[in-house]
Amino acid sequence: MTASTATAVPVAGYTETRHHELRKTRILMIDGSLSSNARTCEAGVSARVHDRGYWGFAAVPGAADSQIVLDRARANAQAMSRFGARSSAPLPQGSYRGEHVFQGRAPISPKENLERLSALNAYCRQRYSGLRSVRLMLLEEHHTKQLATSTGTRALSSIQRAVCYVVFAAEDEQGAPIDLAEPLSVKGSFADLDLSTDTLAAQLDRLHEHLQAKRHAVPARGGLHTVVMAPRLAGMLAHEAMGHPCEADIVLGGAVTADLVDQRVASDLVTMVDFASHCAGAEVMIPVYVDDEGTPSRDAVLIERGILRGFMNSRETAAAMGTEATGSARAFGPTDEPLVRMRNTAILPGSSRLTEMIEGVDEGYLLMATSNGQADTTTEFMFGINLAYEIRGGRLGRAVRDTTLSGSAIEVLKTVDAVSDDMVWGASGYCGKKQPMVVSMGGPAVRARAHLGGE
Repeated sequence: MTASTATAVPVAGYTETRHHELRKTRILMIDGSLSSNARTCEAGVSARVHDRGYWGFAAVPGAADSQIVLDRARANAQAMSRFGARSSAPLPQGSYRGEHVFQGRAPISPKENLERLSALNAYCRQRYSGLRSVRLMLLEEHHTKQLATSTGTRALSSIQRAVCYVVFAAEDEQGAPIDLAEPLSVKGSFADLDLSTDTLAAQLDRLHEHLQAKRHAVPARGGLHTVVMAPRLAGMLAHEAMGHPCEADIVLGGAVTADLVDQRVASDLVTMVDFASHCAGAEVMIPVYVDDEGTPSRDAVLIERGILRGFMNSRETAAAMGTEATGSARAFGPTDEPLVRMRNTAILPGSSRLTEMIEGVDEGYLLMATSNGQADTTTEFMFGINLAYEIRGGRLGRAVRDTTLSGSAIEVLKTVDAVSDDMVWGASGYCGKKQPMVVSMGGPAVRARAHLGGE
């Protein structure tokens, strides 16, 4: 594989074509009974042309002649140019040649998948009495993209991930339904998911223990508190509340981050990076070596020791900002246009241990899992918290009923006074921004001040 960098390409005449196949499988088992087993496959050819400051895009599902799709895209760009030529800076761009396809374990049959789920269900039912329900869901997703651009890119890239959701349901002391989920995600296919009970026993035991604690949960006290956010929640904060406002198209659209470059947006303990393909010498869960514009991907350092340093860029946003593209333009489906998207976003580990972080809290909360999250361009956020514990005198107390965490990410990150030394990655969900996208997020635990909902 090779990558080369050029300073710019002409404003007019740039072209790209993408052959894209997306395969998905979803299997749901509820209490040992197969509820659904669905497989889908989408394929198509798309093309873009940049002409006189306008983009023309065209996409055709299924097999199609690339030249025909490219001609349609060129016609669309020319139609837009009737509104008048737009001044546009040259598009920064390199070229890339290479192939990246994950080589995991040999595929397993649908029958083997069902046998594995049945065995896992039987184990859970036998080991954990009193469960109202056990739901097991397998998701597999495989993107294959062949890209060619007028700047010389010829690339084949593949992103594969598999996820198993284990959901335990029960009733609390008042008879109301409660549940907790444990997502298990890997790079690759179902065959790369280790669903053996020997491997999962400890995780399943913890999930059941948390569910039992939640049966006797108490309300959180609303207001500003010291909170220790476990890695899964800290990763959500990094992605939703700070990641999106650092996507350059959102920055150009008026995000608060536009005027904060080289200014403090977090404590000295916080460094946040959107990784392209590797972190700490290992390939990340969603490796992007070349984006869907043919740009060689590189890490985007967003926050460095508390200082906002930069953004994730496509070619067009990089030209508008007078900076380099980071290879962050990605399209989810065969008929989607590339947008600036996150890849593998995380806060970097610190030097504290999680136990020490809890011991240092006289009164506060340990927040362990989130059910959903939303944020806006001001970095204001609100997350649903569905697993949390009180901290009293440096020790964990009672479980807390479902609540919310909210605040300004910038103000919250400025209060971070401890970051754990571990690093946890996950790739179980989707990022939403006009189109879904597979991403991974990760990080350590962080301790900060934020608002909790409650009584």
